[in-house]
Amino acid sequence: MQLTVFGATGGIGREIVTQALAAGHRVTAVVRDPARLAVTGAGLEVVRADLTDVDALRPAVAGRDAVLSGLGPRSRKDAGVATRLTRTMLGALEAEGVRRLLVVSAAPLGPVPEGTGTLDHMVRGLVSAILKHVYADLREMEAELARSATDWTVVRPPRLQDKPLTGSYRTVVGGNPLKGRFIGRADVAHAMLAMTGDPGTVKQGVGVAY
Repeated sequence: MQLTVFGATGGIGREIVTQALAAGHRVTAVVRDPARLAVTGAGLEVVRADLTDVDALRPAVAGRDAVLSGLGPRSRKDAGVATRLTRTMLGALEAEGVRRLLVVSAAPLGPVPEGTGTLDHMVRGLVSAILKHVYADLREMEAELARSATDWTVVRPPRLQDKPLTGSYRTVVGGNPLKGRFIGRADVAHAMLAMTGDPGTVKQGVGVAY
């Protein structure tokens, strides 16, 4: 496949690029600073672009089979960035007629799994209160996707870890895995690549966790 990856210098985005190249895909990595992308390989094109400019992004997505995004707020100070950048990305995709799009959100935006214990409810509530502005941003991002003409998938991981790829994790379409508290960034990337060609995940939020 021909893929475009946004947020390619971040933890999940870098893993998407690495794994996609290893699988033989052709990858366009869209970055602000090419020097920050340490990944190399045959089939990789690195494009420097202003992520707030629809017209600047159009050549990077034109003719692609799918676009995958690891963009999102890295801290509470970045709240708002997910919606702004996703809105621009959607403009480029819709202008070029590219339909498949996968993005990263967060587990608390999905439904609470049946059987979740009281302690987990309390922890979820505390985290949601602390990161309320971040989650508000991600919620608006998901709303932007739902209003778009794209075949989107929102991937909702819980707490992210820097761990080697395992390929062993749980996914729930339209929900979250019960007691799913952690997942490695490499496995989120793996899940996103696996979902790219899965029609059952189109226009769905998908929880992913160990």
